[in-house]
Amino acid sequence: MKLGLGLYRRMLTTQNFRFAKQAGCTHIVAHLVDYFPEGKLHGTDNTRTWGVTQNQGRLWSEEELSDLKRAINAEGLELEAIENFDPSHWHDVLLDGPQREQQLEGLKTIIRRMGKVGIPVVGYNFSLAGVWAHREVPCARGGAIAVEFEALPEDQQPPIPHGQVWNMTYDPDAQTGNIGTVTEKQLWDRLSHFLNELVPVAEDSGVRLAAHPDDPPMPTLRHTARLVHQSRYYDRLLELVPSSANALEFCLGSLQEMTEGNVYEAVDHFSSLGKIAYIHFRNVRGKVPHYKEVFVDEGDLDMLKVLKILKKNNYQGVIIPDHTPQMDCAAPWHAGMAHALGYIRAAIQTLEETE
Repeated sequence: MKLGLGLYRRMLTTQNFRFAKQAGCTHIVAHLVDYFPEGKLHGTDNTRTWGVTQNQGRLWSEEELSDLKRAINAEGLELEAIENFDPSHWHDVLLDGPQREQQLEGLKTIIRRMGKVGIPVVGYNFSLAGVWAHREVPCARGGAIAVEFEALPEDQQPPIPHGQVWNMTYDPDAQTGNIGTVTEKQLWDRLSHFLNELVPVAEDSGVRLAAHPDDPPMPTLRHTARLVHQSRYYDRLLELVPSSANALEFCLGSLQEMTEGNVYEAVDHFSSLGKIAYIHFRNVRGKVPHYKEVFVDEGDLDMLKVLKILKKNNYQGVIIPDHTPQMDCAAPWHAGMAHALGYIRAAIQTLEETE
């Protein structure tokens, strides 16, 4: 098992790469979907933001991906995955819109470029509403600020407006109105087409597509269906296009929030199949429709038990902390992540010493 850190676009800095290395990480999972003005950001070696900029749907170039990988490698780390496509790259893939086939070709181009650069995984969340209705409150140990979800009644959930997907606006000039209701069958049909088009390209490129479960794992949200809101739907997703390139971004928090199944059995099942590309290591209290994200060592999930199952099944992938509560200090995010990383690293080392 390998320890990693997930960084959003604005956090892809030399300083944060060094923080990851100092905390014992060996890998980085990078998000490239933050919105910034056009043009690269410049600064000192410690503050420069590496990676790519959002530019009205422009595809991430091979050069930009290579620059990011080199910057991470320069600090003694590896780039394990790019997490999430930009909504402007694939909104009509999700919405079954007129640009669907053109955008699928763009996604194929991104995957081929990742393969050439040597980035082995791309995470994605096939969802319209995305992560919605979370709020930050002092709900973790000691009053630490963390995320809470409490579902609103369906008639109080606003529909998704035109020009928006995943809570991000890709077209500010879109027509008025909303996308209406999207059924479970419609969304699964769209996912099937997505996988049938992209999995062969990913396989040829040496890249794995890794599907994130729904967060929050509700059967519907904002009048649109959800896909993986119970762990058994992961099996359905994998069966759509059987391939080593069709894999999972395994979020323990989302799985624990689900109302059916057993997380430990799911960990055992999918890790024994070799289908877990990488893991979001997160703990929670409660389940939908009401739960709270907490420190990794205080929730309902026995994280050590999870690691023991992964070790039994010889899981060799990356584990990253996810949505860590913020601690009361000058660097709330860094302190919360350092706590989670220290916990995970110590647990892994302890398990390795028992071999």
